[in-house]
Amino acid sequence: MESEVNSILFAAHELKAPLSLMRQLAFSLEMAATPQEQAKIRAQIVGVSDRALKQVDDLTKIARLEDGLFELAPVSVRAVCDDVTSELQHLFRFNNRELKIKYSNKSRLVIANRELLFSVIYNFCLNAMHYSGTETRSELSVQDHNGAVQVKIRDFGPALPIDVWRELKRGWLKKPTSIAMRPGSSGLGLYIASKFSRFMHAEVGAIRHRDGTSFFVNLPISTQTSLFS
Repeated sequence: MESEVNSILFAAHELKAPLSLMRQLAFSLEMAATPQEQAKIRAQIVGVSDRALKQVDDLTKIARLEDGLFELAPVSVRAVCDDVTSELQHLFRFNNRELKIKYSNKSRLVIANRELLFSVIYNFCLNAMHYSGTETRSELSVQDHNGAVQVKIRDFGPALPIDVWRELKRGWLKKPTSIAMRPGSSGLGLYIASKFSRFMHAEVGAIRHRDGTSFFVNLPISTQTSLFS
């Protein structure tokens, strides 16, 4: 019971950040001197609110994973990645960030739930955007890996703490975890990705680099013949 309460309190604390940011942006809107500045602030408000709503929606899904609403089926992993990057394209461009995409997987279909897989990749890409700078670019790659299809997102942010890395190496996070060196939604986003991946019988993990982190999910390959082959 205590663990559940702590998880709820952590999620509430994490979701306060975008609400506080929207409040600050609203005050900034009143002081904007030009229509261009006002348009930029409005776009920021919409972007922050959209991402906060997605996290609330994802947290609701976690509570309903066992309700039979999220069936597993053959899914085109590249199509899901395309949808995620298309949705985040404006955000990357707006923040002067770049996302490099590389597909090399021969197995095109995986067993997953399309909605949950979208959220996993979305959370990883959002973290990459947040923790990469104008001098570096994030990388999304899809490749065959040890009998699975691996979706990996590389960022160039602060090192992932060793205790969080060990938990991910085990296969999932037990609860939302605060990551001091990676403020923002990183801890909550990783928890969401971990829960969804475990439900889909997929392996989630991280690779620590000297100049950043790669988060990945290894998805079971579908034996169904791909229409894209």
